Amino acid sequence: MAETLDKVIDRYVPIADYAVIGCTRSIALVSRSGSIDWLCWPRFDSESVFGRILDAEKGGYFAIQPAIPFESKRRYLEGTNVIETTFTTASGIVRLLDLMPVMTELEKQKRLSPFRQLLRRVESVEGEVPIIVTYAPRPHYGRITPSLAVRSDSVSCAWRARVLNLRSDAEFLVERGTATATFNLCAGESRTFALGFDDHTPVVLASIGDEAAADIERTIGFWREWSGQLTYDGPYRDLVLRSALALKLLTYAPSGAIVAAATTSLPESIGGERNWDYRYCWLRDASWTVSALYDCGFSNEGAAFLDWLLYSTQLTQPNLQTLYDVFGEAQIPERTLDHLEGYRGSRPVRIGNAAHAQFQLDVYGEVIGAVDEATQRGAHLDRDSQRLLRRLTEIVCERWQEPDAGIWEKRGGARQHVHGKVMAWSALDSALKIADRCHIEVDRAHLEQTKTEIKEAVLTHGFDAEHNTFVGIFDEKEVDASLLFIARVGFIDPKDPRMLGTIDAIRSTLGGDGLLYRYDTRKTEDGLPAGEGSFVACTFWLVEALALGGRVDEAHALFDDVVRHANDAGLLSEEVDVHTGALLGNFPQALTHIALLNAALALEEASKKGEAKPRAAASPRETD
Repeated sequence: MAETLDKVIDRYVPIADYAVIGCTRSIALVSRSGSIDWLCWPRFDSESVFGRILDAEKGGYFAIQPAIPFESKRRYLEGTNVIETTFTTASGIVRLLDLMPVMTELEKQKRLSPFRQLLRRVESVEGEVPIIVTYAPRPHYGRITPSLAVRSDSVSCAWRARVLNLRSDAEFLVERGTATATFNLCAGESRTFALGFDDHTPVVLASIGDEAAADIERTIGFWREWSGQLTYDGPYRDLVLRSALALKLLTYAPSGAIVAAATTSLPESIGGERNWDYRYCWLRDASWTVSALYDCGFSNEGAAFLDWLLYSTQLTQPNLQTLYDVFGEAQIPERTLDHLEGYRGSRPVRIGNAAHAQFQLDVYGEVIGAVDEATQRGAHLDRDSQRLLRRLTEIVCERWQEPDAGIWEKRGGARQHVHGKVMAWSALDSALKIADRCHIEVDRAHLEQTKTEIKEAVLTHGFDAEHNTFVGIFDEKEVDASLLFIARVGFIDPKDPRMLGTIDAIRSTLGGDGLLYRYDTRKTEDGLPAGEGSFVACTFWLVEALALGGRVDEAHALFDDVVRHANDAGLLSEEVDVHTGALLGNFPQALTHIALLNAALALEEASKKGEAKPRAAASPRETD
């Protein structure tokens, strides 16, 4: 059995081997060896066209690489989401440039182009290198092996009114749904491969030659102009910019939504069942996202995300879902793809996410907190948004005493999660500030009274005086990394001994090789077998909590330690295996990169002022 599992694992490259390219509608994962092993078109949560990352045999891929042994090194072109991979062989050196063309709406109106497209250019730097190109699309999550047809300078296929066309100045041979091309590149020579997708006919072919070169330059220019908005100029600028660029890739431009990750079912433990579809938008990330984008200079993205947030929540309010799709649709049924092997044998492979139907109290705090963050920076609320704000506070007042599924979407039943109660308190605290700032009429006396009741309940049932720490669930003893947000939202002073005691309890109980687990899966009933990696975002939350608590040197040291787990392209996934250092979970993970941004901002503020302040300070009216 162990030998069989080893053979399965050997068919897959480490998650850290991937970089990503995209067009703010969809994302492709490109391996260090030049293989595109994941791409869903036309949008993030569409069916995959290439899915080898979830099934090495059935998933499909598109690889360009030397036909002889090679070593590879890669980098993003400065300030862009264009990846350059350099292959060094015994006979010479070649470079592969990968990108998805990005155009403004005005540019789209001026020229015809495929609905979606991908550009790849391989060129020789020195010597002569044999190249092999393998193009094996497997649409519908690997269920379809399409019939490929070579027509002039393109390889085309169609299924269910959808069409792929691969144009190139290379000659392809087709066999059993796979096209291959082999050729030698001498110094100064290059070949271009332009893949276009359309969901209707007639189709528009992607450009090659001079037009493709112009697309490359336009795309590089687009990303560098966007990157130029970054206002952060602290010691971690490169990491902050790469995180911001990753978030921009995860943004669905037509709506402003930001998906949690580009992938589905990359496991939190190899061979385990904690495999989820993260190609949707979580309200959990709302306030953190808005503050990070605004404070790094990307106000357009911050405002667009807030617009999506208010629109999507209008559709289900006054009750909020945990997650929505990029257009704010609420129905995201979960099912399994039993025909796929899963990454390194980790099954099931899931699409959709049943967590959309859970009650999570904390999302109310996140949504209202996002509005608070935005209005602090000048955003205005229309009548519908004001009405939504009032209705959301009514729900918090009505339901704060109910058990919920918690921030981690546990499937073991509802509990009285302390983080949820704190975020309910934060929801009302933010609502009162918004009301003062924007002159909105609310039932102030009722909100203040409910805030007091929530706080009393948390301090009575959510704090373990014997061990000087807040706990994860009322009247229990286990801690949870989400408790770090008690400091961030101003529930108590970040330097309060109770908060510092909670930090120490979390580090001693949930720490592993400098990283934090979300909670102890061996002791917490969450409806799944125990075992997962450390959760990277939680460690960045700890950095922020330490900075807010005045322990700035510790915070800097921890930040420096955790960012070493990023891959060579500067990207991070959801989790890390503390024993091997391997990245785990969906990739790249928006929450991780958002947490990195906020931690870096907190450290910058602490360094400039000698101490950090809560991003949302407690109301002066609030007392213990």
